[in-house]
Amino acid sequence: MSETAVSIDWDRSKSEEEDDDEEEEEEYSSPMQSFPGPPPPPSANFEKDRHLVYLEMMYELLPYHYQSQEINRLTLAHFIISGLHFLNAKDRVDKDVVAKWVLSFQALPSNRVSLKDGEFYGFFGSRSSQFPVDENGDFLTHNSSHLASTYCALAILKVTGHDLSTIDSELLLLSMKNLQQDDGSFMPIHIGGETDLRFVYCAAAICYMLDSWSGMDKEKAKNYILNCQSYDGGFGLIPGSESHGGATYCAIASLRLMGFIGVDLLSNDSSSSVINPSLLLNWCLQRQANDGGFQGRTNKPSDTCYAFWIGAVLKLVGGDALIDKIALRKFLLNCQSKYGGFSKFPGQLPDLYHSYYGYTAFSLLEEPSLSPLCPELGLPLLAATGI
Repeated sequence: MSETAVSIDWDRSKSEEEDDDEEEEEEYSSPMQSFPGPPPPPSANFEKDRHLVYLEMMYELLPYHYQSQEINRLTLAHFIISGLHFLNAKDRVDKDVVAKWVLSFQALPSNRVSLKDGEFYGFFGSRSSQFPVDENGDFLTHNSSHLASTYCALAILKVTGHDLSTIDSELLLLSMKNLQQDDGSFMPIHIGGETDLRFVYCAAAICYMLDSWSGMDKEKAKNYILNCQSYDGGFGLIPGSESHGGATYCAIASLRLMGFIGVDLLSNDSSSSVINPSLLLNWCLQRQANDGGFQGRTNKPSDTCYAFWIGAVLKLVGGDALIDKIALRKFLLNCQSKYGGFSKFPGQLPDLYHSYYGYTAFSLLEEPSLSPLCPELGLPLLAATGI
C-alpha cells in the first residue's frame, strides 16, 4: 500500500463510540451492541487468523460507526498497531508511514520562551483537535494536546521501533509539569479538565518511555495515589471514591513505573510497603465473578477489559497464580467474535477497545500465539523494552 493511501485512509476514517457511563473510559462498548439473532457458539480456541483479519480491516479504514470517537483517533490507532504487534504481525503495517503520521500530531511551541506560558506541548488526539497556528506560529488558546493522546502516540512509536530520542523530550516533559496540580494529580490538558488517576498514570508512563522523570514530581504523585486507596484495598479514581478496576491498575502500574513498589510485592515484607498489598490482593480476587470474568466494581457484570485491568494488577503484585485462569479463558472466548476481535460482553459485536484488552488479557494467560505483555505499560514486552 502506498504512503498516500495509508495517510488518506487514516485521516478520513471514522472512530469509536463509547458508553454513556460518565465515570471513566473503561466503561466502553461496541457501537452496534448485539447480534441480530442468537449469538454463535463460542470457539474453544483463540482465533488468531480472524483477529488478524479484523485488525487489518481496521488499519485500512474504520467503519462509520466509530465517527463519534474521531477525537480519539490516536488512541484507536494505538489499539490497532499495538494489537497487531501482540499478534506477532507488526510487519503488516508500514512503520515509517505510521511513525510520520503520529509525529504530525505533535504540538510544538513557536519558541522556547513559549514554554513559560503554562501550555502542554504533547500530542493531539486527532486532526479535529489540531487547530491551525496563527501568523506568528502560535496555537493561541487552541493548543489541545492531551496526556492520554501523548501516551498513545509514544506507545505507537515504541511499537513501530521509532527512536524516541529523536523527540524533543525536554520540551514535552517541561511543559507536562504545567499539568501537575498541588495535590500531585494531573489535568489531561492545560485549559482544564478532570484530575484523577488516569492522568497520573499517563504522566508516569510518558516519563518512563522517555527515560526522564523531569516532567513530574514523583513524590507528590505517589502521595496522591496513596490517598486514592479505599478502605477495601482497591483504588478509586479520586480520593474518597469507590474502588474501581481501571483506577486500581493506574495506581499500581504508576507506583511500579516510578519505582515505589517492586516485583512480587506479596512475597516481601508488607510492613515496609507504601500500600496494603494483602488488602489489595483480596479486593482484586473478589472481582473474579462466577462466570470466570472480572468485574470492574462490586456488583457489576464481568467485562472483557477488566481481565487486563485487574489481571495486570495481580501480575504486578505477584498474585496472578491465584487467578482461575481456566474460567477466565472460557469467559474471554465467550466474548471472542466470529468476525475477529472481542466484545465487552458475550453475544455482542466487537470493538477496538475491548479487542485490544482481550489480546492483552490472553497475553497475560500466556497464549502461545501472542507476544508477551509488559503489564505496567500495557504494551508488548519486546516493544516496551526496546528489543
